Amino acid sequence: MRGSQHQCLVARILTVPDYVVKSMQTDSDLTGPFEARYLAFLETVSQIRPRLHRYCARMTGSVLDGEDIVQDALFEAYRKLDQFDDTRPLSPWLFRIAHNRCIDFLRHRRAGREAVASLVASEVTMPTEPAILGIGKAVEHLVLTLPPKERACVLLKDVFDYTLEEIAELVESTVGGVKAALKRGRSKLAASPGHVKLPREADPDLARVLNLYVERFNNRDWNSLRELISADARLIVTDAFAGKLADAPYFRNYERWSMPWRMAAGEVDGESVVIILQRGADTWTPYSMVRLDVTENRIDSIVDYAHCPWVIEAAASVTVSVRA
Repeated sequence: MRGSQHQCLVARILTVPDYVVKSMQTDSDLTGPFEARYLAFLETVSQIRPRLHRYCARMTGSVLDGEDIVQDALFEAYRKLDQFDDTRPLSPWLFRIAHNRCIDFLRHRRAGREAVASLVASEVTMPTEPAILGIGKAVEHLVLTLPPKERACVLLKDVFDYTLEEIAELVESTVGGVKAALKRGRSKLAASPGHVKLPREADPDLARVLNLYVERFNNRDWNSLRELISADARLIVTDAFAGKLADAPYFRNYERWSMPWRMAAGEVDGESVVIILQRGADTWTPYSMVRLDVTENRIDSIVDYAHCPWVIEAAASVTVSVRA
């Protein structure tokens, strides 16, 4: 594959909208079995990406962490695509890579001594009948009280409707092991309390910086906004840019947006974030979000999900500050 074509695919691999796939199919440079493999990969990703995000978000307990894991998993799959057996379907392979990334993420959290319970959604109501555990949205969040293997098996079977054989391959177990994990997980869910609270410590420094960031962003006061940001702050605009904020036309890009927008402080699934609002017919509605990392009252990392509006759609709860 030519170098420029390779770079083009890498740049577009995550969003892969339909028009990109169609335009690439008509590109005269995309010929031969190697390039055809990448086209098939892009088409598959475009079809299953929302499901991948939903799964990763439920495994990690965060729609934001879930999106980050999906991005990492897709890049890993892209790098390994030349090793993939073309006689097998792509979708289970992509799910397995994403699943392994989720497990690594959870192990890292345990190593940092964060309790698994801290991944539970802020407030979830159980279905009134335990028999319908597999279809209620509450189940997708209550599974976070389960150990990772049981959590994965319940999600893959009761939410995504995979077969026992498919689940066994994805989680690298046996059909018997999957059945046992499902039985344990379902029993624990049936015995779960009706409401589960997410214990999160308020961070006054983060709250103060978030409010200042929102105020100055809405005023387009970029000079004052930069005073909140460390000189070597990292910026990630998902599906668009990763590097130093100083090297990116980040604020100018927002000025050029055709969509009416404003920022607001708020929470998504209990996490304090900046929420991007878009103007509707008669009100402002949440469109996407920005995650800030703050150290000693200075922003040292910005992750902007403006190109991934599906992330906020997958959230269990979105709260916008009354200041908005």
